[in-house]
Amino acid sequence: MPPLEKNYRMKLRTAHVSACLLAGAALWAFCPCLTAQSAATGSDPQRLAIMVELELPDAPLPQQQAQPPAGSSSQTGSSSSATDAANAPQQTSPEKTKEQIADEQIKQQKKQRVLGFMPSFNTSYNSEAVSLTRKQKFKLAFSQATDPFQFLIAGIAGGISEAEGSDRGYGGGPVGYLKRVGADYADSFDGAMIGNALLPSILHQDPRFFRRGYGSAKRRIFYALSTSFICKHDGTGKWEPNYSNMGGNLAAGAISTVYVPEDERGAGNVIEGFALVTIEGAGGAVLQEFWPDISRKFFHKDPTNGQDAINRKLKR
Repeated sequence: MPPLEKNYRMKLRTAHVSACLLAGAALWAFCPCLTAQSAATGSDPQRLAIMVELELPDAPLPQQQAQPPAGSSSQTGSSSSATDAANAPQQTSPEKTKEQIADEQIKQQKKQRVLGFMPSFNTSYNSEAVSLTRKQKFKLAFSQATDPFQFLIAGIAGGISEAEGSDRGYGGGPVGYLKRVGADYADSFDGAMIGNALLPSILHQDPRFFRRGYGSAKRRIFYALSTSFICKHDGTGKWEPNYSNMGGNLAAGAISTVYVPEDERGAGNVIEGFALVTIEGAGGAVLQEFWPDISRKFFHKDPTNGQDAINRKLKR
């Protein structure tokens, strides 16, 4: 087996981890700014209006009783009509099922992108989001895994690998390039479908990252890192070990031994890949946690659409 620094996949993933750690360091430096920005968001008149609407009950409809003049010939008819209207069954709109509510929340999640192009479909800004059905988990994971951004990343990675001459087992030229791209994309696809759909459906775990959005930056970073190892249970909503994510990362590495060159196979490579992908996912969670703060501060846009203020109110 070649040294780790000559192994293309390990180099690429190590670069991703380094980038995530640098992003975390930058966020730590901006800690006071981000905390102040979060506090300011809570006092935004528009956010307060949302909170006030949550607290105010629906105003009762005004009831007007017409008093017909005495001796009117239409008194009997009016009384009869009023009685019929009172006895008529009131038509109310049926309540939405949990599945319908989850569909609406997923629809909103599919609009989320970091910097306008990186998909953030598997992140929920709603801390009280409804749990997903098995079908919804597969649909969400498939949307994330087949987004054009994933093909772009695989294409760039394959090009770098071809230029460096790494993964010699794939050969060179157009065929070798396509093999590299296919292997990189297969790794990503397998991990997403197994870790975010198959295992969560079997184990009844929610595969999404639930952004915290409040508290000190230090506490939020720790929370984001921990979500690689803990997740919410579908039924109880309580936190438990994230067997789905860890199992998905390990299974994807094991499956890759079927199509990677022989010099990259073996238990050692699978374990190394599992560790690096898990760390990379934790770094990505830190970026997802602070992206709305960064967007509000530097781009003056709120990706959560006021959800942060609602989450703080619910946690009181």
